[in-house]
Amino acid sequence: MKLMVDARYTRIGFHDGPGRTPLTASPAGTSRYTASLLGALKTLIDTGDEAAADLDLTMIISDDRQLDMLPDLPHVKICSPTGPLEPTASLQLNKYAPDVVFSPMQTIGSTGRKFKLILTLHDLIYYSHPTPPGFLPAPVRVGWRLFHKTYTPQRFLLNHGDAVVTVSESTASLIREHELTTKPLFVVPNAPQPGSVVSRQTALERATTREEQPVKHLVYMGSFMPYKNVETLLLAMRSLPDYRLHLLSKMPPQRLVQLTDERLIGENVEVHNGVSDEEYQQLLRQAHALVTASREEGYGLPVVEAQAAGCPAVISNIPIFREIAPHAVFAPVDGAPEAHTADWVKAIRSLEDPAVRERVIIDGLSDVRRYSWRDSALKLLKVVRGL
Repeated sequence: MKLMVDARYTRIGFHDGPGRTPLTASPAGTSRYTASLLGALKTLIDTGDEAAADLDLTMIISDDRQLDMLPDLPHVKICSPTGPLEPTASLQLNKYAPDVVFSPMQTIGSTGRKFKLILTLHDLIYYSHPTPPGFLPAPVRVGWRLFHKTYTPQRFLLNHGDAVVTVSESTASLIREHELTTKPLFVVPNAPQPGSVVSRQTALERATTREEQPVKHLVYMGSFMPYKNVETLLLAMRSLPDYRLHLLSKMPPQRLVQLTDERLIGENVEVHNGVSDEEYQQLLRQAHALVTASREEGYGLPVVEAQAAGCPAVISNIPIFREIAPHAVFAPVDGAPEAHTADWVKAIRSLEDPAVRERVIIDGLSDVRRYSWRDSALKLLKVVRGL
């Protein structure tokens, strides 16, 4: 069984990025999703797992620098996924005679393919929130609106595969609700990184150390697109003078200017503009909580990563977060950003109660242990072998 995995959306240097670019570019999490699945598949092969018997695994890249972020596996190099040759991607892959190609996106060129194809749709966020951010160039904003005006292009893309994968039951339900594909649909979820889930004792020790700090730290990892609703967090910080919010992801300069002009970046808000994995984990160890007021998500990997590190999560009360982190602390996000400032302040301060904090941390570890990249790789192989 020759399986090729499209790793052309792997980012250069680090997986976490500033968010999304429209139409054909991938969610920032797609890079980590692809690399993690490949790593788990390699482990299954290396350990002689029966599920990976006779599996011939090859990565597809478009830039040699991507190899630094990927496991040590055989690879082939073809066109960029966002370049003019992308419609010929399958024709380029035919010469390697794969049995199945798995793409972590849905936009791979499929014309003339001679193999089975599994496509991925991570979320439907921009159909619910179609307004493009104002800092994007005018032509990009027009294209953004056109693509998300109707589900027809999405149906066209998904129905050119043999199966469709998504990362959560919540998104799978939306795909079915909107009848986006006639192909079999499967869930292959995200997961914490191997070895990242701490013990109960370690988690509680970290919590004790945090409470000894003169300032309580909050962390936000994610893009600054409008649907992420970071304004709600910034408004809450005005009522949390004894806290410091760390905005970890890269922020487009125009977005920083916008938030600064609106006087939302206060003295207790630190813009990191990108951090390494090591810095991220260190901040999670020190943080009173990870916070996100996103109005919609395909999965919400930072929430899982925080719970794995023993860091409580204060998150928006939306279906996907209820699915992946049912024991987190929730706050509402309907209406304008200022509508629920008091609710977010109350939710964050609720963790100052030692009993509440301990319960959220321990139950959060239980939430996150439901997911592993090994299980996700096994689910993917089941889809592959079922074609």
